[in-house]
Amino acid sequence: MTTKNPLGQATAYPDQYSPDLLYAIARTDSRTALGLDGDLPFQGVDIWNAWELTWLDDNGQPQVAIAEIRVPADSPSIIESKSLKLYLGSFAMTRLSGSDDLAERIRNDLGQCSGSDVAITLRSASDDFGIDTLPGTCIDSPGVSCDAYDVNADLLAASGDPVDESLHSHLLRSLCPVTDQPDIGSVLVTYRGPRIDPAGLLKYIVSFRNHNDFHEACVERMFLDISEQCRPEQLSITACYQRRGGIDINPYRSNVDGDPPNIRLSRQ
Repeated sequence: MTTKNPLGQATAYPDQYSPDLLYAIARTDSRTALGLDGDLPFQGVDIWNAWELTWLDDNGQPQVAIAEIRVPADSPSIIESKSLKLYLGSFAMTRLSGSDDLAERIRNDLGQCSGSDVAITLRSASDDFGIDTLPGTCIDSPGVSCDAYDVNADLLAASGDPVDESLHSHLLRSLCPVTDQPDIGSVLVTYRGPRIDPAGLLKYIVSFRNHNDFHEACVERMFLDISEQCRPEQLSITACYQRRGGIDINPYRSNVDGDPPNIRLSRQ
């Protein structure tokens, strides 16, 4: 595992198996800034979909697959996404005995990098990857005036008797904390509690537009802010970010038990 973050750096693209390309970022780096110490107020997982995975079989014939990678939210570290792209790309000219061999190497290497058990599923390129839609109500109303582009939790409000509902927006944008490159995505908020004002929620999501942080930290900030400002009994947040370097990242945080689905949206 490398000790140098490849983000923002000119890098080579090795095509022989190189686990030392992986770079870990401690989750405490962002969680300390959020005031998260000790037990986490949520559980969850980061779901990564890698669409460009390829390697050689024993006969030298190229093989392809789509990898679904699940990293637990309680792992000590996240895996830096460019380092994961470089690592997965290093299999391109590597001969392996089969997809099981590939999956086991990836599972072991990512587990060592993140400090936790990582789940991986390899799917054939001929599988049906249907496009999903987010459940509930889309709050992207053209009538909402937005003028806050730095995170502002005071925009959130909730009132009234408890409801069970899902609200979603496709207007999420945040910035990479190293390169300032934009990360575009959709966000789903499912909750039980006082009714969340949809206009306020939309303004809050838009307020991430100039916010520098990793995908995972953005979702954790959303969970904390909505929990504090709206006081839901149950809360689950999923962000579906568009792919970069052939990989999309979909963090999920919740205080409800359950196994989140891997939702693929049209922009992914």
